[in-house]
Amino acid sequence: MKRILILGGGFAGVYVARRLEKLLRPDEASIQLVNQENYLVYQPMLPEVISGSIGITDIVSPIRHLCPRTQLVMREVQGIDLARKVVTVSPGFRPRQLELPYDYLVIALGGVTNFFGMPGMIEHGKPFRTLADALALRNHLIQVLEEADLETDAELRRKLLTFVVAGGGFSGVELMAELNDFVLNVKRSYPRLREEQVRCVLVHPKEHILPEMDQQLALFAERILKARGVEIVANDRVTAATSEKAVLKSGVEIPCKTLASTVPSAVPEVLQKLDCKKDKGRLVASSAMELVGYEGQVWAVGDCAAASTVAGNPVPPTAQHATRAAELVADNIAAAMRGGTARGFAFEGLGKLASLGHFSAIAEIMGVRVSGFPAWVLWRGIYLMKMPGLNRKVRIGLDWLVALVFPPDLVQIKAAKDAGIVRQHFDAGEAVFHQGDLGDNVYIIERGQCEVLRREEHVADLGPGDYFGEMAVLGNVSRNATVRAVVATDVLLIPRTDFHQLKTSVPAFGSVFEDLARKRAEANQKRSD
Repeated sequence: MKRILILGGGFAGVYVARRLEKLLRPDEASIQLVNQENYLVYQPMLPEVISGSIGITDIVSPIRHLCPRTQLVMREVQGIDLARKVVTVSPGFRPRQLELPYDYLVIALGGVTNFFGMPGMIEHGKPFRTLADALALRNHLIQVLEEADLETDAELRRKLLTFVVAGGGFSGVELMAELNDFVLNVKRSYPRLREEQVRCVLVHPKEHILPEMDQQLALFAERILKARGVEIVANDRVTAATSEKAVLKSGVEIPCKTLASTVPSAVPEVLQKLDCKKDKGRLVASSAMELVGYEGQVWAVGDCAAASTVAGNPVPPTAQHATRAAELVADNIAAAMRGGTARGFAFEGLGKLASLGHFSAIAEIMGVRVSGFPAWVLWRGIYLMKMPGLNRKVRIGLDWLVALVFPPDLVQIKAAKDAGIVRQHFDAGEAVFHQGDLGDNVYIIERGQCEVLRREEHVADLGPGDYFGEMAVLGNVSRNATVRAVVATDVLLIPRTDFHQLKTSVPAFGSVFEDLARKRAEANQKRSD
């Protein structure tokens, strides 16, 4: 029996498995699918999770229901050995890696958000690619509104009510449309915010948003968004971030507490290490979706693949192309097993759709351009029809009906525990903390320089490898000084709970900070005397 291994549980991976189950008998091949989650996310509707017009779990379908004959392996792909025909996946409860041998391999791992070379984006930018990203962003939006309703500092309140989205492609535009609608609708529930100005900024590196669409439709989308108060910053891009602002390539700084990003993207690290032909990081595949150099054994499909149709046109990373290319891959695997001939990918696309929220959208279907309310009805109808599973279709239809009658839900669901030890980036002049603040973290400087100020008087300078903040944490008191970045600085932040846990578990760790705190206390005493 042949072993077919599929890497990735997005549209491409799942549709390959579904098609193979129809083409092959159970005694012909075993099918395994590796994915970190046990569900398929219907990506086109992901922005609507932000606004709450669709239930969080209604846009996901269990892979085991979609592909009942396929063995699901809920692990992370850590290595691919094309020579040995083995894929290594992460450990489970037991600390041992698992090796999965194969006869035929399908690589459909999609893309990941890549903030390399963008200082502060990993710490302060919010990616928008997965269901977890959407839930985290929704929770964050509710949190900043709650804080803004309490805040008395006008400058901080303006930052809390400023929302920046990087990337003006399909995902960025639809995200901004839903985010803007959500914030404007729900702020009515906050008495102190009803008259406050909300600022939404969409940053795009090209002259017009939605470059994939017809220019007239793209201009229509711009007019709609601007009419709803969205600022569009063209010919610019976000290059860095801090907890207080988004920094653009042009040098413009946008004070904000919310920065979401749909760009840039890259292939997963495990594919970057793969020894095969690549084009801008993506795996080069033939028109039959076969990995160049491994024809008849390995196929690459979806966002991680660089392939062209039989007519020579690049295959775009859209759902309609991924599902059809996936079915072609399954047909070609069956042909390889049975001695048939592989076919090339000839699908050129039926059209493009983009939702603009608030009963508006743009569409280009087989050369016909539609905009406004008719396009919105078309968008919803097409995507609802393509949603896998009758139960999900019914649920989403009911969600949309309820959203027309009732206001958006404001429930905040904190599904994941906040990360422990994290990194933070500070620009020159930004305060790490202020004198009198609660001692909630200990800091270690990785790069840069900070100055210590007590009542605005310079006390000391700190550089790479220096620790600070331990006195307030150890003594459970407020900060007795202000620490401010002199130049761009990266620090490692250890929360109080994690610090005390390390101190208890590793006595030597605690001794270092206790000695440091004692010496600094003595120095402070001498300075006071």
